[in-house]
Amino acid sequence: MSPSRWYATLGLAILVAIAPAAPAQQRSLSIGYVYPAGGQQGATFEAVVGGQFLTGVNTVDVSGDGVQAAIVELVQPIAGKELNELRIRVDELLARRAVVRGDFRALEQFRSFQNAKTVKTDAGAQDKELEALKKKYAGATWTAADETQLAETRKRISSAVRRPANPAIGELAILRVTVAADANPGRRELRIATPSALSNPLVFFVGQLPEFSAKAAKNISEQKSAVAKTAVAPKGRTAEPAMTVTLPAVVNGQILPGKVDRYRFSASRGQRLVVAASARELIPYIADAVPGWFQATLAVYDDQGQELAYEDDFHFNPDPVLYYRIPADGHYIVEIKDAIYRGREDFVYRITIGELPFVTSVFPLGGGPAGARTAVELTGWNLPVTRLTVDNQDPLPGVRPLAAPGQQWLSGRVPFATDTLPECSEQDPNDSPAEAQQVTLPVIVNGRIAAADDSDVFCFDGRAGDEIVAEVSARRLNSPLDSVLKLADATGRQLAMNDDYEDKSAGLTTHHADSWLRAALPADGKYYLHLTDMQHRGGPEYGYRLRMGPPRPDFELRVVPASVTGRAGASVPLTVYALRKDGFAGEIALALRDAPAGFALRGNILPAEQDEVRLTLTLPASPEREPISLNLEGRATIDDRPVTRPVVPAQDMMQAFAYRHLVPAQQLRVAVAGRDVSRNPVRILGAGPTQIPAGGTSRIRLGVPPNTPLERFALVLSDPPEGISIKSVERSRDGVEILIQSDAAKVQPGQKGNLILTAAGKKSAPAGGKVKTKAMASVTLPAVAYEIVHP
Repeated sequence: MSPSRWYATLGLAILVAIAPAAPAQQRSLSIGYVYPAGGQQGATFEAVVGGQFLTGVNTVDVSGDGVQAAIVELVQPIAGKELNELRIRVDELLARRAVVRGDFRALEQFRSFQNAKTVKTDAGAQDKELEALKKKYAGATWTAADETQLAETRKRISSAVRRPANPAIGELAILRVTVAADANPGRRELRIATPSALSNPLVFFVGQLPEFSAKAAKNISEQKSAVAKTAVAPKGRTAEPAMTVTLPAVVNGQILPGKVDRYRFSASRGQRLVVAASARELIPYIADAVPGWFQATLAVYDDQGQELAYEDDFHFNPDPVLYYRIPADGHYIVEIKDAIYRGREDFVYRITIGELPFVTSVFPLGGGPAGARTAVELTGWNLPVTRLTVDNQDPLPGVRPLAAPGQQWLSGRVPFATDTLPECSEQDPNDSPAEAQQVTLPVIVNGRIAAADDSDVFCFDGRAGDEIVAEVSARRLNSPLDSVLKLADATGRQLAMNDDYEDKSAGLTTHHADSWLRAALPADGKYYLHLTDMQHRGGPEYGYRLRMGPPRPDFELRVVPASVTGRAGASVPLTVYALRKDGFAGEIALALRDAPAGFALRGNILPAEQDEVRLTLTLPASPEREPISLNLEGRATIDDRPVTRPVVPAQDMMQAFAYRHLVPAQQLRVAVAGRDVSRNPVRILGAGPTQIPAGGTSRIRLGVPPNTPLERFALVLSDPPEGISIKSVERSRDGVEILIQSDAAKVQPGQKGNLILTAAGKKSAPAGGKVKTKAMASVTLPAVAYEIVHP
């Protein structure tokens, strides 16, 4: 057999050996929103999940204990065949009604219209058709039930024709959710699943306050596009009738196009009201909406409709928080809408309303090292205390949530950083080089830009050739500071400057306002680091943590996707991203940590100087009844010491048609479905990386089960590195050999990574005297490591 025929047919061997995977539509199972996005402890309620390719969903997976959910109904668009059948039924009903009522004029118009839609016929043919209909329905009856059936059928057709503008939320799963009274409050993740597919996660909260929810939109025809582009209220703007709630409470809702939701409550004079919205927190990024999320606004009105307070954000956070002191006993209204009156079913929100504690900022923004106790000032509303002591017990640097004592889920939680370096506090005055604060490196300075146009200057001694890194952590720690760093020598000559530095680990940050710079010192002497706010603003909440010292090479890791599905024994692709810090460029070995038996990584080396690698996860030979949580870690050697870092699961999310973000998730969940497909596997033969000469070829050998029919399928490289491709596929003594070629102009000696092979194609079979071709899903093989070498 010729190599070209082998190339065209090898895929069937793999598909037969591994067994057909799930249909493509199930593999694409995804969800865009859940409403309501949470519930109170002890409550049972209905929730709606909007997504696509929901056929077959039968289970709900909620992280943590105490939340049970079941799917009770699916609402999906009508398929083409069913739609045609409905249209034929309407034709028949209309014709029968016309004959029974003797309304032959209507019948003539109906048939003329029907013929005009299909093919033109002469008058004689139309007359014959009319006579045939009269004869067909002679003696028939027409009842109220028939009229109802006609109206309902027309409604179903109308609903099917007006398909949702966004197919990503064009199908609905109706859930029955029960939250145990002792369920731990806080943030969870909700996924839905078919027997062979697991969806992406959505944020779902377990709350402690009474909850009120507006009725969910459950008719697909109600799905509308978020297309309004004006900041002026459109003429069609409507305010929903205010729902009455009793405070404190959480209210849930969805904003549809041009709509405004309102909630009425009673309050007493002097009450200090906090109204905090969660919108972008629930759905961080929307692919087809600008700016890429539901931009909520909040307002408080009195009973006469007078606006008393308004907010459209909180510092730099798009989710608004409003504080208002009630002036008199009476009824008040909280209003929520989109800033430019867009709306759609995935514009989901939760609003917490009441005289509740809310932390707006803390100082300092962090503390350390391990074992240290840090006195922290709390600023906010309705706080039980304004100072607390944080006892750092974690030996590793990181960021952890901080809240008012005993109010973890009722107050605004703020991030609090810990580190292993020595720390000190900024000392005023330090506004100029003459008043600069002397520091000894390495150090972390906890400070504030206390007023508009304030400047903090720090002085340190340096030696020629020393490398210095300065990094501000402020915006990432909920501070509104937009920092600028400038490094100068003793003469005032600027050596380095930075305004904004992108931190890809901050997946919810769209304005990277923190600064980072690195510089080599030219001579022994004193150096000055200036820290200011780019917007010339300042205040008590403009805190920062400034790290100064030699580079600290390190890394963080993200794995995508956060939900994985595959058949027992199969391999599934993952992508791991390295977020390298302070110049670390070394190799990182990836490994499973405490994984159940049967799971294995293939191609688990993230090469030096590369920021991402695609690898494969091999699943156990037996299916699992429920999804499993996996933990990965990365291991590297930095400055002759071993370093291990967790691999954080994440979702690769698109914002506003163009921008992509790695949004951290709580868990990497893996669903293992179907029967064992590893009994006659296609095997990668040989050990070690495949060496491919630059501009040359190399062979990958596959062991293929004997007596496998080969036809109509192709073997392809999945998302191959640039310049690497399959040249041919040939039979070998023990299986198949794939000839891999490289383009010398697009590869470099020393380049490393993984090649992931997939088999895909179509299956032909006789049906009704004809041969019909059916598409089959692709199947992934374990990753093959490669290295480009000199020719």
